[in-house]
Amino acid sequence: MDIVQNLSFGFSHALTLSNLMYCAIGCVVGTLVGLLPGLGPLATISILLPLTYSIPLGGALIMLAGIYYGAQYGDSVSAITMKIPHASSIVACIDGYAMTLKGKTGLALFTAGISSFIGGTVAILVLAWFAPMLGEVAFLFGPADYCALMVVGFFCVSFVTTGSLLNGLAMCLIGILLGQVGTDVNSGMQRFTLDLPQLADGIGVVSIALGCFGIAEITKNLDSRSERSPFSGTIHLIPTWAEFKRIIPSALRGSLAGSFMGILPGGGTVIAQFAAYAIEKKVSKYRHEIGQGAIEGVAGQAAADEAAARTSFIPLMSIGIPENAVMALMMAAFIIKGVQPGPNMIAGHPDLFWGLVASMWVGNVFLITLNVPLVRYWLSVFKIPYHVLFPAILFFCCIGTYSVNNNLNDIFTTALFGLIGYIMMRLELDPAPLMLGFILGPMLEENFRRALLLSRGSFLVFAERPISASLLGLVAAFVAWQTVSFFWRARSGKVDSGGLLQKLEPEG
Repeated sequence: MDIVQNLSFGFSHALTLSNLMYCAIGCVVGTLVGLLPGLGPLATISILLPLTYSIPLGGALIMLAGIYYGAQYGDSVSAITMKIPHASSIVACIDGYAMTLKGKTGLALFTAGISSFIGGTVAILVLAWFAPMLGEVAFLFGPADYCALMVVGFFCVSFVTTGSLLNGLAMCLIGILLGQVGTDVNSGMQRFTLDLPQLADGIGVVSIALGCFGIAEITKNLDSRSERSPFSGTIHLIPTWAEFKRIIPSALRGSLAGSFMGILPGGGTVIAQFAAYAIEKKVSKYRHEIGQGAIEGVAGQAAADEAAARTSFIPLMSIGIPENAVMALMMAAFIIKGVQPGPNMIAGHPDLFWGLVASMWVGNVFLITLNVPLVRYWLSVFKIPYHVLFPAILFFCCIGTYSVNNNLNDIFTTALFGLIGYIMMRLELDPAPLMLGFILGPMLEENFRRALLLSRGSFLVFAERPISASLLGLVAAFVAWQTVSFFWRARSGKVDSGGLLQKLEPEG
């Protein structure tokens, strides 16, 4: 009964006219931010943070939160329709854009919208029910445990790659090497910068994502002699009952995966989408279609993305630890108003905590009410001839890249990776594993070195800690299972002589 009373108390604050207005503004701005290539919630919240001085604390937090999770849905639109992702919608490019090329853009966007609603709803229930307890979970994870978690994340490469496993591993290793460019966080020494000062801070994830996916896809379309027109003029927006039954299980699985990953500092939306996609590749009834335009490939990652965005508030509000840069800005908004997030926040400021939790569900309703009917307008962009559309896309790519650091060099970096991405497409190399390695590589290195520093160089720390040992045991079991499965299939004559180059997918 406490949860019902607390949510009722929260809705009494969230449903005031002023807070409803701030929630609507946040959702609309967040969706528009997600649509623009490169311009993510971090830059937008940074720009709007000074407004918190003149807006009541409750309304300011509701608006900033709306921008954050609104952008998580909005960026899936550009990923699905034009294959131009943000960091949190890389996986959406795989099956979402494949559905667009099949003329199923409306179905893909509807799937993303309804899955985001399901993911948000599940995450809100987790946030409301378990926030005081789950906040303590983060304290159980040490550097060795995070290192093991990153290793588990690397095994997603066998699921996100659409080509051979060998090519996927190679791309992942290239991504890890790119992640090492910049200044070493421990020694302060520059590495792999070629003495170029513009590489001292490393390569931005936005530059690689927009280059390898967005600009490379534009170049590929321009290189084609046929006019690109995936929009056929008819919009199949509402799925059939058979398609709807495929969406719900995937969305629920993605919601649970995203809710868990959002709780962990260092987890967040990026790892959540890869984890959800990997789960679908293993347990979905239609897993053999994933990677070629399957509904499950869109539903699972969209739900995980939205769920992780909401549960990432748990470490902030329950133990006072921001898990990413956006949460750090949210923490700044709290402090500006004289409120310190932490264990005493729920008891000391219940109106803020429960009002924010309730407003997330109100924002969920706003997002699905506004965006699903607007799918028809998103699709109208395909009525524009592509030779007229692509200069505008390139313009927004440049604006989005420049807005991250206000650095002109980032535009040239994006163009360079656009060329590299085009070459990879011509060689049939998948850029998704490269992004996975680029994102997880520095996190793995940082936690690995920190764990060895605390253990004074002893590798036994990874076996002594229960969480780390369990995660690495799962990895070992996975490798053993895949190896035995491959040799069993090879012995049965189900794998050709080049089977070692194929993805190790067990039968059944």
